[in-house]
Parts: sequence; C-alpha cells; structure tokens
Amino acid sequence: MAIATKLDELGVDVIEAGSAITSEGERESIRAVVAEGLNAEICSYCRIIQQDVDHALSCDVDSIHLVAPVSDLHISVKLRKDRETVRQMAIDTTEYAKEHGLIVELSGEDASRADLEFLKSLYIDGIGAGADRLCFCDTVGLLIPEKTDAIFRDITSAVNAPVSIHCHDDFGLATANTIAALRAGAKQAHVTINGIGERAGNASLEEVVMTIEWLYKYKTGINTMDIFKASRLVSRLTGIPVAPNKSLVGGNAFTHEAGIHVHGLLADTSTYEPIKPEVIGRERKIVLGKHAGKSSVTLAVKEMGFDVDDTQLNEILSRVKELGDHGKRVTDADLQSITETVLNIQKEAKVILEEYTVVSGNKVTPTASVKLRVDGREVVEAGIGDGPVDATIASIKKGVASIGNVQLEEYHVDAITGGTDALVEVLVKLSREGKIVTSRGARTDIVMASVEAVLNGINRLI
Repeated sequence: MAIATKLDELGVDVIEAGSAITSEGERESIRAVVAEGLNAEICSYCRIIQQDVDHALSCDVDSIHLVAPVSDLHISVKLRKDRETVRQMAIDTTEYAKEHGLIVELSGEDASRADLEFLKSLYIDGIGAGADRLCFCDTVGLLIPEKTDAIFRDITSAVNAPVSIHCHDDFGLATANTIAALRAGAKQAHVTINGIGERAGNASLEEVVMTIEWLYKYKTGINTMDIFKASRLVSRLTGIPVAPNKSLVGGNAFTHEAGIHVHGLLADTSTYEPIKPEVIGRERKIVLGKHAGKSSVTLAVKEMGFDVDDTQLNEILSRVKELGDHGKRVTDADLQSITETVLNIQKEAKVILEEYTVVSGNKVTPTASVKLRVDGREVVEAGIGDGPVDATIASIKKGVASIGNVQLEEYHVDAITGGTDALVEVLVKLSREGKIVTSRGARTDIVMASVEAVLNGINRLI
C-alpha cells in the first residue's frame, strides 16, 4: 500500500496492483490498494481466461490488463493452440470483462516477434469486442528505436483506440524504445520505479519521465519532486538495491569526487549536472577520495565549519588522497578526524561505548544491551532486532535519544580479507534533523564494526 500511495502522489494514472489469479494473498493485497481510494485507476493482470477476470472482479478493480500471447512461438509452444483460437479467446474474455463493467486494456504478449498483420487484426477484433485500450509488449526486449517508431506509426494509423507501450530492458533499450513509441503515437507507457521487473526489468519511470520533461520539454503531470523518495521506498520494501551508477536515482548520480568536476560545480552546477538534483527530490553530494582536488576538500571542510590556510589544506588533501590510494572511501567522519588532527584540535566524543552484549540464535529473538557514556552520564539500554547488528543499533539509538533522534539511512558491509576471521568494513549513512553524515567501522567482529561506524557517525552529528 505504501508504494501504491506514493505512486498516486507521483501522479501515476494507472497502477497495476497485481495478478488476482495468483493467490488469496495477492488478492488481499489488491483489495487493500483498492480500499485506499486513490486517484489512480487500479488494474489487475489477467490472462485471456474467464476465471482470471472473475478473480479480478472479486478485488473490485477498475480495469484489467488482459494479455493475449500473439507471437507464433508463444501461441504454439506456450499455449499449444493456433492463432484463431487465441483470437476467439481474446474476444470472448474481453466481452465478458466489459459485460461486468471493467475497463479493458487488451495486450499483445511478445508482440515484437509477432506477425504484424495478425496483431493488427486481433487488435481490431478486440476493439469490436469492447476493448478500451491496446498494448504492445516487447516481452523480451528485442525492439530498437527505429523499428519501434515504424511499428507504432503503422499500428496507431490502423486502429481506432489508444495504444500503450510495454518494454523490457534485456538489451538496455527499454527507455529508448518507450520514448520512440510515444513519439510515434503511443498514448500510454508502462513503467516501473527503478526499472524493476522480470529479468533485466522494465522501462524505468524516472528515466522515461525525466527524458520527456527535460529533453523533450513536455509536461507529464508527474510530481518529479517525489521521484527519489519513491525510488528509496521501493528499494527498501522490495529489498532490491539501486545500483550506484543507476541514472537519476543511483547513489552516484549527483555525487562528485574529481577535483576538476568540483571546481566547475563551484562556478556553475550545470557544468557537470544535466539537471539540479532538487528537481527529483535529491541533494548534491561531494565525496572525497584519491581523485579529490583542493576545491572539493575546501568545500567539504568549510561545510564542517573549519577554516584552514593553504598549508593545512594541502596536508588534509594529501591525507585524503593517501586513504583513497588504499582503496578507502573517505567518510565524513574520516575527514573530520583528519582535519582535527591537522589543526591540532582535541575533541572528546560525546557518546562512548562502555560495553555491549548480544544474544542471538535460530530460536532466540536477537536481543542486545549496551552501556554508553552520553555527555558524561552512564546510560544502559536494550533492544531487539532482526539480527544481532540490528538489535545493537536499536539499543544505541535508544541510548542517545535524549540528545537527538538519529536515523540509520543506509548500511553496507564488505569483507576486506578472506576467511572466517575476515576483517569487515561497515559503512553507514546517518541523519539527524536534516543533516546527513557517512562513517566507517572496521573490525573482525561485524557487530563491533557496526557499533564503531554508528558511534563515529553519531559523534559527528551531535
């Protein structure tokens, strides 16, 4: 429901909430989405079988995405039928759905490998049976933009109904083909947040929307400011991480390290950014590593509230590059520590770990207790979690609640060495009252490495 609500807030017109035939659990989920009373049309995926429509009706959806296999490969191998049987099944199921008050989008599965004349004739028969919309599915991502353009100019001139485009990304062309179809007459695009979907996924909502809005200068009606929030929500709830180099919503998309880039950004952000990150609800991030230059270090140090002269700046830059040369990502906590060392600033941590205990097992709820010294006071807290790390971090958050509400935004762990006694490095991103920092911990004990990373970050935030 959280994802459906966010899609509604984005301004998405139709939400395919699931396939009602799948299971009772799937039907409960679809009903829950319908019950939210969203502005979007709520749709269920159906095969050209009456039973699928009946299950969709039981969920009180507005529409169905009625999918008919149209390539000879799918008709003969998957269905073990012939073209005319499939045509009649599509007509009969469309008529049945319309008789029961559903909006019908009749979809040609594997259309990019189908005989185009057969596909057009099936579409025309579907419209005669009452279909409201049609859909062309590039089921295994075989289209190229030039071919897409030709096909859609042909289809849209031959049928009297809106045609949608549904692209898969097997060759990385889903967005390009979707745009080509829209330019050639398609009235609707099937997209997914972060491009998730079968195999290599589907056309990405964020890529399609921002291409239309920024490159073709056409308003989509999508609330672009919510794109990044939707991306993070979908990633968290599906458990599918977004690749760092993913366009627009990937971690690196508005992150800059190279000194020459940062120097340009300080003069004009458009030098190395096609759009301002705020347009999709993001913020620009300067990270430090072996490619860092004086401009990026100066900016980062200044944001921390330090003033440094040229000699101190060169020393900080030298130490940052040294860490980068060893393959280390320089976190905010690292930079603060380096800067304070160079400036000879002695700063006592406000939160110090005295001890922690963790109990975990296959039949035990993971539980942790911590003893902290917070601003000189002893604090003892306990918590539970999905595992020993989660339980320990939950305990620490409770322990520091009196001095700030700290949220764990991201958590990443890597084994630096091999073996069961491997040295592990934990990177975390923490936030408090709009301020975000990154920090690191490295130990052979993953729980202790996580504690170290979190406490380093907390002491930076407070």
